[in-house]
Amino acid sequence: MSPKPRLIILLGPTAVGKTELSLEFAEKYSSPVISCDSRQLYKEMSIGTAVPTEEQLARVRHYFIQDRSIHDGLYTAGRYEIEALELIHKLFEQGHDTLIMAGGSGFYIDAVCKGLDDLPQADMALREELTRRWKEEGIESLSSQLRSIDPESCLSIDMANGQRVIRALEVCLMTGKPFSSFKTSPKKQRNFEIHKIGFIRPRDVLYERINRRVDLMFAQGLVEEARSLYKHRKLAALQTVGYKELFDAFDGLYDMDKAKELIQRNSRHYAKRQMTWWGKDKDIEWREL
Repeated sequence: MSPKPRLIILLGPTAVGKTELSLEFAEKYSSPVISCDSRQLYKEMSIGTAVPTEEQLARVRHYFIQDRSIHDGLYTAGRYEIEALELIHKLFEQGHDTLIMAGGSGFYIDAVCKGLDDLPQADMALREELTRRWKEEGIESLSSQLRSIDPESCLSIDMANGQRVIRALEVCLMTGKPFSSFKTSPKKQRNFEIHKIGFIRPRDVLYERINRRVDLMFAQGLVEEARSLYKHRKLAALQTVGYKELFDAFDGLYDMDKAKELIQRNSRHYAKRQMTWWGKDKDIEWREL
């Protein structure tokens, strides 16, 4: 009996070095790289999402990198589960015995590995009301409400992502139960082996890498990229660290030095949330770089 094909998932916090590692693994196993980054999907967001360089993209084939527009609507983890699994099965059928997936979006990785939980259908009237509050009051108003009724969920979702906060709060208000309580569905079985490898660095080293990456983004033209997207700032894809801080700077809330400082701080907070998400996953083989 031939062994099952294998999916190796390389994960870790932002700026840990996943891009270069994914290329090394892909070349070793003659595999493309399947990205599981929820923001590198969008072609308008290059600098602020640290997409691979042209040289890196040329080394191996990449999937789910800049193949959508921010104007196509919100790309959900549920859609990613369907499309990524279709791609994985197609590549295995083409003869690959090992595939490389890499990225830092824990929700997307869980969707591929375990499937999504069976959440209740959306209440569109409630969602519209929460969306109105988001636009009029800001995300912090909704985040505070969610923290008060479901603090556990706040540890594992991106609290700067308005769509995620709205969905979690919507489920809580609809059902009277915490959003986190629905994360108990049986794990879906996949017909391939999954090996998750997580990469970490000492915290001070990681934080310095994050700070340097933001400096590089500014040097590469992040401010100009954000300015070109300012008129679309309400789109879900742009509720992202690196863009929303600059949008506020354009509104005159603070200067560019403060914007850079906030992007660095919020990127460090995001890295911490990523590690919290993976903290309970016993299937991850951690390697320190």
